[in-house]
Amino acid sequence: MNFKEIQNGVTYLINNDKKLAKVITAAGKCNLKPHRNYYLSLLEAIIGQQLSVKAASSIYNKFTAFFLEYPTPINIIETPHEILRGLGLSNAKVRYVKDLAEKVEDGTIHFNKLNKLSDEQIIQLLTKVKGIGIWTAHMFLIFTLGRPNVLPTGDLGIKKAIQRVYELDELPQEEGVEIIAAKYKWDPYCSLASWYLWKSLEF
Repeated sequence: MNFKEIQNGVTYLINNDKKLAKVITAAGKCNLKPHRNYYLSLLEAIIGQQLSVKAASSIYNKFTAFFLEYPTPINIIETPHEILRGLGLSNAKVRYVKDLAEKVEDGTIHFNKLNKLSDEQIIQLLTKVKGIGIWTAHMFLIFTLGRPNVLPTGDLGIKKAIQRVYELDELPQEEGVEIIAAKYKWDPYCSLASWYLWKSLEF
């Protein structure tokens, strides 16, 4: 999404969803900015799984510093397991970053035409990598590619925000998230609605 698309999306959501409109007014401008560092973005996502933001950032910085800021696929493949463990990665995450590196190196994951694929095609491609599931693929689509209409139904933060904003008695399940999105007509700006829901948890 570019600035104009975000503006259009905000106007659309305000007109269709009065509850979310209050969140948008309180949160202010959306600063979603897609970027093209696809490979590093996936590495960072894998390394940061199930960690606090601070811990994830510390380990990722240590990891990239070891490789002089750019851990090429071949560098990761050739680095012994125990050395990567010493940088703060768990055994599982060592396997995951090596699997990503191998799939990039052998061409299974190709970045040059990635942005031309549909959301579903990208999800199918990325989830071939060990350690990358639907949630990570959704985050990549929203925060790296800036795709406008991604609904991360499995995200706990989204569920908590929906329960709070829409005054639900219980935390919604994935189907409940989809029902709310349909009822309040977020399509084709589900990513933007999700961004503002995450922001609502901050106030």
